[in-house]
Amino acid sequence: MNELLQSAWDFALELMQTPLFGLLLTLLVYQASLWFYDFCGRRAFVHPVAVSSVVIAAVLKSSGVSYATYVDANQLIYFLLGPTTVALAVPLYREFHHIRKLALPVIVTVLVGAVVASASAVGIAWLMGANEQTLLSLAPKSVTTPIAIGIANNIGALPTLTTGVVVFTGVIGVLLSPIVFYLLQLRDPRLQGIVLGLNAHGVGTARSFEVNPTTGAFATLAMGLTGTFTALTLPYLVVLF
Repeated sequence: MNELLQSAWDFALELMQTPLFGLLLTLLVYQASLWFYDFCGRRAFVHPVAVSSVVIAAVLKSSGVSYATYVDANQLIYFLLGPTTVALAVPLYREFHHIRKLALPVIVTVLVGAVVASASAVGIAWLMGANEQTLLSLAPKSVTTPIAIGIANNIGALPTLTTGVVVFTGVIGVLLSPIVFYLLQLRDPRLQGIVLGLNAHGVGTARSFEVNPTTGAFATLAMGLTGTFTALTLPYLVVLF
């Protein structure tokens, strides 16, 4: 029995050093987190992205697997982020008749919100003494991951730090959204979608579709406009400052 357990442990150690380990870890932990999310009635505070992020971080820390190795093992998932984001155009098109009526207020809100989101993050970090590369990495924090990585590479930021901040922003946005909506008495599903898409990007948009299709469509629009506006303006603003 001891020999069998030792063999299993040796196999597990060997598996941890292969790219397959990172990919399997992501898929298995997320699936388990999704089951737990459903079991808890899909409460925001146990969102699968939040739970799986904590579990995966703990596993990587305890197993000694570096974050770089883990990222390399999940390149397929990173690649699929782009097509998944583009696919959100389908529900956006289906709800376009609702969106068209509020096009101008939505655009103005998103543009102002995108500027405030980026400027506030960079400003707070600057006041706390963050270095230049950290400030650059924080600038695209309210943009969905595929676009944020591209911006980070373009402006000389750290893509890994940007990715972590983006995910953290999305998770915190989803976790705090029920409290914010309650305190502000924000019950309109369209406004909830804009808030989630603007502040919590991909994670918030996924959460929005669990509310209703209209909320998801407005979140998709806000996320897309925020990403487009930031990608077109941030590289030039960085040069000026």
